[in-house]
Amino acid sequence: MSAKLEQDILARRTFAIISHPDAGKTTMTEKLLYFGGAIRDAGTVKAKKSGKFATSDWMEIEKQRGISVTSSVMQFDYNDCRVNILDTPGHQDFSEDTYRTLMAVDSAVMIIDAAKGIEAQTLKLFKVCRMRGIPIFTFINKLDRQGKEPLELMEELEEVLGIESYAMNWPIGMGKEFLGIYDRYNSRIEQFRTEEDERFLPLDENGELAVDHEMKKTSYYTQAMDDIMLLNEAGNSFSKERIKRGELTPVFFGSALTNFGIQTFLETYLEFAPTPQPRLTEEETIVEPLDQEFSGFIFKIQANMNPAHRDRIAFVRIVSGMFERGMNITLSRTKKSFKVTQSTQFLADDRETVDVAVAGDIIGLYDTGTYQIGDTIVGGKKTFQFEKLPQFTPELFVRVTAKNVMKSKHFHKGIEQLVQEGAIQYYKTLHTEDVILGAVGQLQFEVFENRMKNEYNVDVHMEPIGSKIARWIENEDDVKESMSGPRSMLVHDRFNNYVFLFENEFAMRWFNDKNPDIRLYSLL
Repeated sequence: MSAKLEQDILARRTFAIISHPDAGKTTMTEKLLYFGGAIRDAGTVKAKKSGKFATSDWMEIEKQRGISVTSSVMQFDYNDCRVNILDTPGHQDFSEDTYRTLMAVDSAVMIIDAAKGIEAQTLKLFKVCRMRGIPIFTFINKLDRQGKEPLELMEELEEVLGIESYAMNWPIGMGKEFLGIYDRYNSRIEQFRTEEDERFLPLDENGELAVDHEMKKTSYYTQAMDDIMLLNEAGNSFSKERIKRGELTPVFFGSALTNFGIQTFLETYLEFAPTPQPRLTEEETIVEPLDQEFSGFIFKIQANMNPAHRDRIAFVRIVSGMFERGMNITLSRTKKSFKVTQSTQFLADDRETVDVAVAGDIIGLYDTGTYQIGDTIVGGKKTFQFEKLPQFTPELFVRVTAKNVMKSKHFHKGIEQLVQEGAIQYYKTLHTEDVILGAVGQLQFEVFENRMKNEYNVDVHMEPIGSKIARWIENEDDVKESMSGPRSMLVHDRFNNYVFLFENEFAMRWFNDKNPDIRLYSLL
């Protein structure tokens, strides 16, 4: 491998931003892009009347509601690093998409609302990061509003999440009395709402303000200095190795909306964030980023990112080597080789053709139905399969039909493409072949209905059939259609496997008692 290629790979930093809805995740993404020079105007995400929408929200329903329901990919350069950000859906109904996205990153940035602390969705996503052992960097947001005491937030981090924390900086005041942050790592005070040339104030060898300043006379400064003394004496010690292992989370305070503390966070993050990490194959061999041969896996498929072109993009995390447009790749699942001529990189819905990308990068390949989520692609002759990506067991189900039967062709095409993205799951009844969709949360159905109308011009009728317990069958050959009934409906999934949809736990136990030889299993 050439020295230039090795240097390019080691310059990559690929991370996902995770948070509860409304903690400020999309705003944070915009500000990072702003510092990276990727966008000129970091307008507030909320300003819908002005027609400004978040740069990372491209889907119509996202613009209407101000939420992210897809995982956007954005790339920019900063301080000799190439940064790949994956902005994940915050809404819990889209946790499956987020879960898969977390398989494609090397670290995570967790955003916490200073007033609300750790919320349910944050906890769920944090557990996924811990399970993967990826480093987590914490940004406590909205310091320009009144919130919980900083020490209380640090305590909550340790108690609720079970991870040790180290405050990289510390707030001086909060809300209307927010004066700035005491930057422990860079030994300076960063002032809030001040001229650029007065932004940083130096500290002396005792860690006190080295210049005469009005701030010194405030109780907020005194309180912050007392807190810093307590952290120095009784807090966790800083350890780069423990951050790397995901055992210690560096904590930053700031305000994404007012663009305060973001640049300090970004520069420190890039210093400690991991370079592209190796990945495990199903054969339990390790593929290193600096391996010569190109390899990657598909963690997401998105239809109609450009509605004018009705295109479909497969998102690939490059694991090793270098991708070059025009190269031959092999799809491990089918063992088929083909030439890749159309490849793209992203800034939300702005795309440009990419000729070269390296391990750590996320690229998009135009997809005509070739790829599936979880597919491995390789550049060499030797094929292998990376570890399987998780799939969730749906809990809610609806029966779906097109309101206009003349549009059945568009209806089936739309369903096929949206199902392949992985947010909803497809089932059909055995003889009548009624279409049933399953999802983890209700919002997924609303997004499906919205996209069918906007992207495929098909109005759909959705009849809720309630929550069901879906179970797949290990020994399909022993299943008889007579086992199907009103409380244990037998259907096919999109791969033509048998699936039982049980009405409730009681119906499933009754079925088990009657058919002890049928071995059922669930997804995640």
